[in-house]
Amino acid sequence: MAKFCGKIGYGVPTEIKVGVWSDTIVEKLYYGDIVKNVQKFQTTDKVNDDISIANNVSILSDSFALENCQYMKYVELYGSLWKVSSVEIKYPRMELTIGGLYNG
Repeated sequence: MAKFCGKIGYGVPTEIKVGVWSDTIVEKLYYGDIVKNVQKFQTTDKVNDDISIANNVSILSDSFALENCQYMKYVELYGSLWKVSSVEIKYPRMELTIGGLYNG
């Protein structure tokens, strides 16, 4: 099992003006393990195939992660930002399933 140390980005909603809301990205550093490591290419009609991963990253959660897990947007892994597709809480850990590249 590989070790993980990286940032997780949260899109926390903040009120810019009265009645106007926008997501503010907040990054936090976490440690954990890469439980599952799968990479696959998605063939499309484009010139270059898209790469997608189906990794599970298990992190040690803190109070911020537990209170804001619904706002998790991406995980920094292998030098890129990957979308969080699902979060499973297994206290004191959280298991994140990540998919395609994050383009936010």
